[in-house]
Amino acid sequence: MNGTTGAGRKPTIRDVAAAAGVSHGTVSRVINGGHWVSPVAREAVEQAIVATGYTANHAARSLATGRSNSLAFLLTEPQHLLFADPTFALLLRGATEALAQRSMTLVLMIADTAAERANVERYVRAGHVDGVLLISSHESNPLLGSLVAAGIPTVCTGVPLGDRAHVPTVSVDEQESAREMTRYLRGRGHRRIAVITGPNDTPGGRHRLEGFRDEMGDLFDPDLVEQDVYSSDAGAAAMARLLERAPDIDAVFAASDVMAVGAIAALRRSGRRVPEDVAVAGFDDSGLAATHDPPLTTMRQPWSDISSAMVDMVLQVIGGSEPDPLVLPTTLVVRETA
Repeated sequence: MNGTTGAGRKPTIRDVAAAAGVSHGTVSRVINGGHWVSPVAREAVEQAIVATGYTANHAARSLATGRSNSLAFLLTEPQHLLFADPTFALLLRGATEALAQRSMTLVLMIADTAAERANVERYVRAGHVDGVLLISSHESNPLLGSLVAAGIPTVCTGVPLGDRAHVPTVSVDEQESAREMTRYLRGRGHRRIAVITGPNDTPGGRHRLEGFRDEMGDLFDPDLVEQDVYSSDAGAAAMARLLERAPDIDAVFAASDVMAVGAIAALRRSGRRVPEDVAVAGFDDSGLAATHDPPLTTMRQPWSDISSAMVDMVLQVIGGSEPDPLVLPTTLVVRETA
């Protein structure tokens, strides 16, 4: 098997430490994703793990530490949106990669209905995961409050609406990002600008609308506002309703790329050209924006940074820390639709 252990014996942490030339405590910290390990020592330990063929006994470690060595990726949306909205897949991939570096696992959970929420609560309260990455939050959904009340380490993407100041969050500045996109559209000479945004009980839905309204100022027209779920079909239906009320629209800011794609489909069905007749901008830069025909102007969220920061933060909470909220920057990406 290797040169550091006897035949038939599984390599131990002490074998790894001997091969790496470090203490077994240092090896333990590397394996458990701990801090205070120098890059040189970490690399030596990782090489020694490969050389010795060491694998952690997760069952024994769970009994010893009282931890499951896993986190929940919790989506409080209908199941089909996990596949229809690429932003969730980006967050899921990023979280999985961040945990793989720590030899931890990720448990995917969906809790849209009351029955699903009850099942999630039972599972999490039973200690099957050490913490929760809450990927979406609705003000009307009681699950976040239940997790916090139960003392479950939880970190949210986006700042939850309502009295949730004590919940650690990783977010972007929804309002300022929407203002920046609206300024860009106005700077291109557009004046009849409509907005299609998400549900008002979600951070993105509410704050992106607020940013749009603030930046439009006296040009804001409530008849040019549509709110719906984040989906292509919803974006198309919202665009059709807007065109009925205001056929002179010359630009649309859709608060997600999937909504923007739906809006473009509706504009094409109405005989409008994008961007010649109506400019369209999205939000997310989820991969869909770059591959769409024509490529979509959008606000880029730093998906990988969001995922890794959430994992870091929930592990800090598990360790007894109280991390400060983190706000990450977005980037305006100009392509062909606006």
